Amino acid sequence: MKLALDSSVLLTIFNGEDGAQSWLELLIDARRKGRLCLCEIVYAEISPAFETRDALDTVLDRLGANLEPLRSEAAWHAGMTFKEYRRRGGPREFMIPDFLIAAHARTQADYLAAIDRGYLRSYFPDLDILHP
Repeated sequence: MKLALDSSVLLTIFNGEDGAQSWLELLIDARRKGRLCLCEIVYAEISPAFETRDALDTVLDRLGANLEPLRSEAAWHAGMTFKEYRRRGGPREFMIPDFLIAAHARTQADYLAAIDRGYLRSYFPDLDILHP
């Protein structure tokens, strides 16, 4: 099993927000069963929470989470999903990072650990989303 990580989950853990312990336990359990990965968009979104790149890399290494860049298939899927979003009347004119993250998970992992704010279920109904 390969679990892709969303920045919403990692920031909840790193910032000690409500639910952080439950998310951490879910990631530990998932790591026992397989691999954890994140795409470069997640890496960029969580980087401001750290003073240095080494500090971020050390935390990710401790979690057992590997950086796995988006492949062209994932980028294409994100683009087509954004096109559908705009067709439905979505107001944002530029790519939504959640679409890239979800497309990465859909094409390069088995699941996504994420706090869904609506985009994921609406635009990626076949994506398996894990949550505590």
